[in-house]
Amino acid sequence: MPNRSVILASTSRYRRDLLERLGIPFEVQSPGVDETPLENESPRQLAERLALSKAETVATRFPAAVVIGSDQVADLDGVGLGKPGTHERAVAQLRQMRGQTLVFQTAVAVVCQEANFRQRAIAPVRVVFRDLSDEAIERYLRAEQPYDCAGSAKSEGMGIALLDAIESDDPTALVGLPLIRTCRMLRAAGVALL
Repeated sequence: MPNRSVILASTSRYRRDLLERLGIPFEVQSPGVDETPLENESPRQLAERLALSKAETVATRFPAAVVIGSDQVADLDGVGLGKPGTHERAVAQLRQMRGQTLVFQTAVAVVCQEANFRQRAIAPVRVVFRDLSDEAIERYLRAEQPYDCAGSAKSEGMGIALLDAIESDDPTALVGLPLIRTCRMLRAAGVALL
């Protein structure tokens, strides 16, 4: 496969920061994909569908590029918790999650339309939340304002204090882009790493 440009199909600053760790040049394009869950769609299915849809949407506009799409859905007993968007919804999410174990379903897809290359993977992350007081929830949300994060918490920031445990085989997955799986797919797509 010839040397191809890499595009991140996401406007997430978290995913952009993670991909920068690989030291490869890439562009960022907004996929503009409707993220509404389908009827009876599990959080895992939603994350996988959206990751692939984002990559495919941008790959249609840039068929020679290697395009990365990713999505994350917080899964509380089969119910998806998305980005709260507001303080009130973040409070409600954290109250619902206190003392609970969630699985953050983080999916990634890599697509190169011209090369007929298409792979996707899921990197589930099991997260145990502490039994948080209402006061702790308020202090955290006022300090970090994680309203653009699935599950209302930033593990890479102060949100780590909300947690009792994290279990994952791809540590960056909780932040929003599973780099181990992404690297594997990029290499398979012919992108030189290191």
